[in-house]
Amino acid sequence: MPLPLADWLLRIQQQHPQAIAMGLERVRAVAGAMRLAPKPAPVVITVGGTNGKGSTVAFLEAIARAAGLRVGTYTSPHLWRFNERIRIDGVEASDEAIVAAFERIDAARGDTPITYFEYATLAAFDLFERDGLDLAILEVGLGGRLDATNLVDADVAVITTVDLDHMDYLGPDRESIGAEKAGILRAGKIAVFGEKDPPSSVLRRAYALGTIAIRGHSGYLVDRFEEHWVWREPGFQLALPYPALAAPVQVDNAAAAVAALRASPLAIPDEAFAHGVAEARVPGRLQRIGESPEVVADVAHNPQGARQLAAWLAANPKPTVAVFSALGDKDIEGIVAALAPAIAAWHLGPITDAGSRGLPVEALEARVRAGGATAVHAHGALDHALWAARDAAGEGGRVLVFGSFHTVAALAGAPA
Repeated sequence: MPLPLADWLLRIQQQHPQAIAMGLERVRAVAGAMRLAPKPAPVVITVGGTNGKGSTVAFLEAIARAAGLRVGTYTSPHLWRFNERIRIDGVEASDEAIVAAFERIDAARGDTPITYFEYATLAAFDLFERDGLDLAILEVGLGGRLDATNLVDADVAVITTVDLDHMDYLGPDRESIGAEKAGILRAGKIAVFGEKDPPSSVLRRAYALGTIAIRGHSGYLVDRFEEHWVWREPGFQLALPYPALAAPVQVDNAAAAVAALRASPLAIPDEAFAHGVAEARVPGRLQRIGESPEVVADVAHNPQGARQLAAWLAANPKPTVAVFSALGDKDIEGIVAALAPAIAAWHLGPITDAGSRGLPVEALEARVRAGGATAVHAHGALDHALWAARDAAGEGGRVLVFGSFHTVAALAGAPA
């Protein structure tokens, strides 16, 4: 009998001695042994960047599906179920399909050790190739140059933003991090940069390769009006509804998705852009999970994400209490500093499902205070922190749950 998916996931977590082992040699060897095609679909869009990747993928998927295309989407990390990582036509891959892919991977890899993420990536490629897709959308896991998704030469590469995160792996500053993210660019192919001013390392890589670079707020423009926004380039424009995804930055993510699909070889009717922008959903991005008080959950886990949260709070003022927890390898002080002026009180709990990356709540409290927070309260569990925060906020207040995918997953119930 095949192993259940839950048992497979435990097995692949332990199969490689490191949780993160960057490099393409191992995964390329296994892909070759599996005889995977060079591309899992006729058209591939790869999305990298520090923040906004998941939302940009959601816009790409929703627009392409509205155009009647058969779309495979690979994302990470998941919130509640591993199956969330691999979707075909908007439907999560079944346990049985993923297990079958894992079996094929294991048969091909021999004694080559590969990581959990590499298993997931190869499984997505395998399932996409078998399904006859029109488009595959791949979200980079970490960096770009050495990420397993970079086995595939993307027709369009999107780099949403570049900021400080994963500095132990990607480098100490925005330029070095940008150089790693620019590893997904290809000679003669198209790149969309969501920022007007990406790091010079990204631009140098694009120009050196002869990549066709399309820069946000330059190669395409965004005009915001009260009831709608307009995406435009020379000789063409689209009037679009505001996204259901709430943060102001989501218009920039949607605009990058529009630019990527416009530049791709795919035929997308204008109405599909409007429908997809309006319908795109992704959990854990300013997701409302409770009322009286309002409870909002967001996976922001680095200073740039925190600044984006602060912009949303400023645009939607209400007394706000935080439920916060973050992994120990994150810039907790920088996250807290970006939001401290907008948060009346902080309720903390430990992350207990991330191994050594989780912090004892006492260590978390010390770092939150070092970031400039006041009225900090430590609790033995995240659900206790949420109960206390709800009481503190009162019926007219707001509770903001954030700091990590682990934090949101623990407190925002999985959909049925």
